[in-house]
Amino acid sequence: MGIDSFCSLDGSDPFWDWNRTWNASSPDLTRCFQSTVLVWVPCFYLWLCAPFYFAYLKWHDLGYICMTHLNKAKTVLGFLLWIVCWADVFYSFWERGQGTARAPVFFISPTMLGITMLLATFLIQYERIKGVQSSGVMLNFWLIAFLCATVSFRSRILQTINETCSDPPPSTSTSLWASFLSKITFWWITKLLVQGFKRPLEEKDLWCLNSEDQSQKVVPQLVRCWNHECSKSSFYRTSEKTVYSPKRSAVERSRGEKDRPPMEESEILLVKSSQNTSEPSLFLALCRTFGPYFLVSSLYKIVHDILMFVGPEILRLLIRFVNDGSAPYWQGYFYTSLLFVCTCVQTLILQRYFHVCFVTGMRLRTAIVGAVYRKALVITNAARRTSTVGEIVNLMSVDAQRFMDLITYINMIWSAPLQVILALYFLWQNLGPSVLAGVAVMVLMVPVNAVIAMKTKTYQVAQMKSKDNRIKLMNEVLNGIKVLKLYAWELAFRDKVSKIRESELRVLKKTAYLGAVSTFTWVCAPFLVALSTFAVYVMVDEKNVLDAQKAFVSLALFNILRFPLNMLPMVISSMVQASVSMKRLRVFLSHEELDEDNVNRKAIAGSSDSISIVDGSFSWSKTDNPTLKRINVLIPEGSLVAVVGHVGSGKSSLLSALLGEMHKQDGAVSIKGSVAYVPQQAWIQNATLRENIVFGRERKESWYQSVVEACALLPDLEILPAADATEIGEKGVNLSGGQKQRVSLARAVYCDTAVYLLDDPLSAVDAHVGKHIFDKVIGPQGLLQGRTRVLVTHGLSFLPQADLILVMVDGEITETGSYLELMGRQGAFADFLRTYANTEQTEEEPGELVLFYLSSPSAEGQVSGGCQTDRGRQGQNWAGTGASYQSMRARLYHSRIDILLSKEPLHNYRYTITKFIILRMIVYFLCLLKVKLSVFWEYMKAIGICLSCISIFLFLCHHVASLGSNFWLSRWTDDPVINGTQPYREMRLSIYGALGITQGVAVFCYSISVSIGGILASRYLHETMLYNVLRSPMAFFERTPSGNLVNRFSKETDTIDSVIPSIFKMFMGSMFNVLGACAVILIATPLVVIIIPPLGLLYFFVQRFYVASSRQLKRLESVSRSPVYTHFNETLLGTSVIRAFGDQQRFIHESDGRVDLNQKAYYPSIVANRWLAVRLEFVGNCIVMFAALFAVISRDNLSPGIMGLSISYALQVTASLNWLVRMSSELETNIVAVERVKEYGDTEKEAEWTLEGSKPTTGWPTAGHIEICSFGLRYRDDLELAIRNINVIIEGGEKVGIVGRTGAGKSSLTLGLFRIIEASEGEIRVDGVNIANMGLHDLRSRITIIPQDPVLFSGTLRMNLDPFDGYTDEEVWRTLELAHLKNFVSGLPDKLNHECAEGGENLSLGQRQLVCLARALLRKTKILVLDEATAAVDLETDNLIQSTIRTQFEDCTVLTIAHRLNTIMDYTRVLVLDKGQMAEFDSPASLLAKKGLFYKMAKDSGLV
Repeated sequence: MGIDSFCSLDGSDPFWDWNRTWNASSPDLTRCFQSTVLVWVPCFYLWLCAPFYFAYLKWHDLGYICMTHLNKAKTVLGFLLWIVCWADVFYSFWERGQGTARAPVFFISPTMLGITMLLATFLIQYERIKGVQSSGVMLNFWLIAFLCATVSFRSRILQTINETCSDPPPSTSTSLWASFLSKITFWWITKLLVQGFKRPLEEKDLWCLNSEDQSQKVVPQLVRCWNHECSKSSFYRTSEKTVYSPKRSAVERSRGEKDRPPMEESEILLVKSSQNTSEPSLFLALCRTFGPYFLVSSLYKIVHDILMFVGPEILRLLIRFVNDGSAPYWQGYFYTSLLFVCTCVQTLILQRYFHVCFVTGMRLRTAIVGAVYRKALVITNAARRTSTVGEIVNLMSVDAQRFMDLITYINMIWSAPLQVILALYFLWQNLGPSVLAGVAVMVLMVPVNAVIAMKTKTYQVAQMKSKDNRIKLMNEVLNGIKVLKLYAWELAFRDKVSKIRESELRVLKKTAYLGAVSTFTWVCAPFLVALSTFAVYVMVDEKNVLDAQKAFVSLALFNILRFPLNMLPMVISSMVQASVSMKRLRVFLSHEELDEDNVNRKAIAGSSDSISIVDGSFSWSKTDNPTLKRINVLIPEGSLVAVVGHVGSGKSSLLSALLGEMHKQDGAVSIKGSVAYVPQQAWIQNATLRENIVFGRERKESWYQSVVEACALLPDLEILPAADATEIGEKGVNLSGGQKQRVSLARAVYCDTAVYLLDDPLSAVDAHVGKHIFDKVIGPQGLLQGRTRVLVTHGLSFLPQADLILVMVDGEITETGSYLELMGRQGAFADFLRTYANTEQTEEEPGELVLFYLSSPSAEGQVSGGCQTDRGRQGQNWAGTGASYQSMRARLYHSRIDILLSKEPLHNYRYTITKFIILRMIVYFLCLLKVKLSVFWEYMKAIGICLSCISIFLFLCHHVASLGSNFWLSRWTDDPVINGTQPYREMRLSIYGALGITQGVAVFCYSISVSIGGILASRYLHETMLYNVLRSPMAFFERTPSGNLVNRFSKETDTIDSVIPSIFKMFMGSMFNVLGACAVILIATPLVVIIIPPLGLLYFFVQRFYVASSRQLKRLESVSRSPVYTHFNETLLGTSVIRAFGDQQRFIHESDGRVDLNQKAYYPSIVANRWLAVRLEFVGNCIVMFAALFAVISRDNLSPGIMGLSISYALQVTASLNWLVRMSSELETNIVAVERVKEYGDTEKEAEWTLEGSKPTTGWPTAGHIEICSFGLRYRDDLELAIRNINVIIEGGEKVGIVGRTGAGKSSLTLGLFRIIEASEGEIRVDGVNIANMGLHDLRSRITIIPQDPVLFSGTLRMNLDPFDGYTDEEVWRTLELAHLKNFVSGLPDKLNHECAEGGENLSLGQRQLVCLARALLRKTKILVLDEATAAVDLETDNLIQSTIRTQFEDCTVLTIAHRLNTIMDYTRVLVLDKGQMAEFDSPASLLAKKGLFYKMAKDSGLV
């Protein structure tokens, strides 16, 4: 090993460099030379001389010298140098243990130097024993060592200066290369703060996280420790019971609910029964992961706690100095300097302690978020049912935050008792046994705080439950907002949310009362301790004189005692909250995971079969009855397999079993090769269209173009503003249903796998598009030819081309075979076909026959019966449900990307947009905002001006009483001593006690008033925000991410509920403490007036300088937090797709990246806090120093009592100043929550819900006559008209079909009728009334719609039908009978009170659509609108809906937007739209005869 590699592993630190020594303007030695030669030379010298010198001393004994102070100092210095050297060695070993490679020189040189220092110390003592007074050998050693150390010291200073002035390496945290001095003062972040002061900070200004703080390092450590805990534990769910639960998982949404059999409509929830077996400890896992680093903070804390007691001791010496007029002045100056140095050292150590704590908290949050995300990707469906999406997101946000908050003060659990013990020890030294009275008071406080903590935990659990329920409901309201507006149900759901909110606020109010009692106890505790101690001290013996030294040293100790007594209840409360969060996290992380062995992915040896299931039996959980049973399937490689069956027969469940999503009770499943999966409900990411299709795979341009073309996406790319670079909103908000399904299919096709599992992908597209996709992609000649394809379908026209058909009935495969084989058997399959289509007849039926048939009067009834003989019925199940182009266009243009880009000409370039560019733009916009005083004023108004003023007055009373009691104490201590005792002591004690009681009353009252005021503000702000959001138009929801809205109702509301009131209390307390301290110091030593203004200006400048950057960092962190939750939410909805494609690691990496981006903004903010604290505490330390200095100067005309009061207040001012700035910053950053909640009051609103002057008459509309005159509307002011010049008169009772190609404007017309979008020109009259002059609820409640997507809300079935309770149970049951749901509902345990799951997911898709039909039947208005209501359902449900509509709405005006033309062939008239204009309007027969647009569409659908 060469000398260079001895000094640095990579040889980067040479032994000698002429350019740094001889050829440099400021010569310096290399670090290698300093660490070797300069260390070794004095060592070699001493070790060479030591044997000879030792022999010399042994033979020349000059006598024994007694131990002197100088000799002791030499020995102590030698030992200290030895300890420093060994500390250096241990630090190097610790760094190596943390994974940092260290060169040998860092171990060998300090070891050698340490041993040499020990030898030198031994020789010093040996010289004394042998009588040597002075030694040339040792003098030369120390001289050489000093010279060598001076060279190294000069080099370190130069290095520090260079590092401080130089820029950091790009994209790295400056903390890695900062010097020691820069690290302990946090100077290294100053450059970033200067940038933030000059201009708004952006994401590019931030440094990358240190590697040890990144997710890829932190999360695996926690996961490894948690897995170790789980392996130790015998925690297996062996005894479980099943109960009904309304909850269903997002995973199951993607499976397609309608394929669950009827017996599975009731949900099953696994509930763990009580077990004696041990559970894995998340606490131990966290300790193992973060404990070693966190222990460093404990060391800092111990040193800091000890240094805290130096101040009162120096105060004792200063008071003694003032009392002793003969003491020289230098002693006073010495004590002042010592006090200043001690407080500065204390500051630096305390801030290092906080830094370690906050970094640990940051890593803890990173680890929890990562662990929850990884777990969410692997838990079983049964486990997912126990947690809604909102609850799991809360684990990552609220619960992880609770751990971060706790970590900062968790050391107080042992530190507080230590501080109390030390304080009591010094108090005992000062006041003797009288201190036991104070101890008794503290002991009495313990049970009070214990009871409060226990009750707080109970309330905490209740509050979290209410919060989860409220967020879950708000999530549903926001997802189903269109349905709420169409049905005019906003008020009903506002009341539901408000009801949950009120229960939450009731718990908050109880917590506030408890908090007031808690605040009273811990604010009054130090005073009560002081009062009881002083009272006992002066009353037990008349000779006990309470002089300034005893009183103010005791008072300083009591002030030290105040902090642990104040903090302990808060820490206990935080621990209680964290224990609730830990239990929630432990339960989630302990959930059962999917068994990877459910499906054998290895190639089936010696078999040509691609998929094999042998004697398969599958259920959704271990305790469920089998959903699929006796499944035996062999699918040859490369074949096309169709799976058919009625609703609930188990088709989608079969695909889930093949994916390993179901619990395998019996049998074996094997799949050869990779798998791609297309769910029934398309899962779309918030990314560009291209990213959604490529899905993380390598971009192959030719293959990509082929896939896009085959999946019929080329026309869509032409109308999207940025083609395939268009950013798709959350849940594909700016795509229609058909587009989403085609993108989902294109994703699977592009991935080019061996096996394709397709869950009815053609149901959501138009008929001609479905045929195109089957021919070009799925069919025998499609892109996937030669691949194994399993297609669940209702499209019967595709079945003849399938190689194999599986017929499913009640979870079993009853028949298998080709189309011809199954038809020949005349079994269940043949019956199934005969029910819905007569294929042979329709194949031969010419177009003219259809024309003749429709023109025949006798045909009308047969057609209205469902057109079962029509060829269109054969293909109707793949007729599309996609929302019209205009509806999609509205969403698209209102999406965020279009807002950013729509002003640019599209033909100039193609856009490449990513979410991070959008994020930066939002950040830049947010950073430009300032928190205005108006926000504080709004918050005060929300509390109530009167209550706000009362609260401030009570704060003032409390601090005036506190000041008065301490001033009274100083006067007491200055009382003259007569005959060994003080007169008037009873009077002094009584008034001192009365002032203390006044403090307590004021504390209790202001705590109550602030908490109640906070609750009043919370109620008002939440209600206002809820009302404003519900009043917003649909355009607002289409351009605002749901994550932002949910964040307002969860995180921001939680901040207003809990955080702001407590911060306000602490801010007011700190401000009055600082003002009181300054007043006392000024009264005691008026000379301080010289220094306080400049220190005040310095304080103000530092605070403003910090706040400018701090606010921007806070907002950067806040804005980068939302994408973490958005991505997690998105992942939860698509877990089955992610698992099917095997992309778990890619999504984990993406989540980790987003978390790191968020922490990249959080880390500088915590360092900036420490930077501020160091500088502000330095200002406070200066105040202490000058207060002491001027007291020393003025000692001749200053009483000991006033001086003691002045310095004891000065000792508090440092902490108070630091706390004041922290609280003012916290208040300013958290008040942003009020700003963000209030901002929705300024957004655009819909028209009024009700207009008193223009209420319609009872029973309106009576005829259902609709007159559309020159009607046109646009989606945004700067866009062209979406539909224009529509002139239509529809008589009452007419049945009118509305048809047109994609983008013709069908849905736009419906939106105009409901005034979801207001008219730009013309008008619509219903029974002669202009709808533009009506209140929105008056209009929407008198028109009924059955929407395309059947949306249900969590709650009872009755609430979903009649949220206003406007109908009797008999009417509801009658409606259910007409909707063909009576038998199903009667069979439920709770009947009408049956709890629907989130999104109604414990009902099949068909049943949800029938519930929507029941809603329409219950309202029974004269106008009914069907928005492609049956496009996505199976044939059976379609038949039920169509027959009910024909019979029950016979005398009503029915408007039907249809893709399946055969459903409207018996309608009175058909309105054909084209490019936003009316193209044709006549009876179906007449339109067919004209051979215009309608004829072409009928031909494409196979009707002619």
